[in-house]
Amino acid sequence: MPIRTDLQQYIETTSGDAFALQNSKLLKVRLSDGEIQAKRGSMVAYQGDVKFEHAGSGGMGRMLKKAMTGEGQNLMKMSGSGEVFLADTAQDIHLLYLENDSVTVNGPNLLAFDSDIDWDITKLSGGASAALAGGLFNTTLKGTGYVALLTDGPPMLLDVASAPTFADAQAAVTWSSGVQSSLKTDVSAKALIGRSSGESIQMAFSGQGWVLVQPSEGRVVAPGSGGGGGIGGLLSGG
Repeated sequence: MPIRTDLQQYIETTSGDAFALQNSKLLKVRLSDGEIQAKRGSMVAYQGDVKFEHAGSGGMGRMLKKAMTGEGQNLMKMSGSGEVFLADTAQDIHLLYLENDSVTVNGPNLLAFDSDIDWDITKLSGGASAALAGGLFNTTLKGTGYVALLTDGPPMLLDVASAPTFADAQAAVTWSSGVQSSLKTDVSAKALIGRSSGESIQMAFSGQGWVLVQPSEGRVVAPGSGGGGGIGGLLSGG
């Protein structure tokens, strides 16, 4: 007797795009003798002849920046022919297609990007005390191709040109190339006690363009699960 089921609604997407959403929390990447980079541990399934290897940092300069700042992700490189499905703790996934353009991304919110996209770790302005925010460094991606981002819940897109714009350093996910960012601090001695640095430090945005903000200050990352910096990241070649 045939099994009665409603599982057909979850059948694999037939989109021919290189990056396509299977659903809001699952990304399908088509590899045709090509290559992408993705967050380590984000592969949940694949079909075909696909090779996985550690991506490294693409040079000593970026490796040192990553180790010293804690910014960025531990990346894996995927190459070959087939289909790879990516996800991260059922967070929402969003796609950007850059055409000789750039975006700046909070490192933990980066899921995957095309091989033609270059990346680097960039420093924000805001003075020495701004380092307390944990958002002094971010990842800039530039070139032509797809970028897949993660948000912890449905995000909000703000027009920076319409009004002075501020966001929590961990809630700001990504912003466009025409936007300038800095850190605004209002830290008193009282705010330095315990865990209450909180809303005393924000990111400030100006210029022409947009910033994407998630309704969360980010998922808690378990030790050793990726995205960490320090000397351990340096020794592992992350």
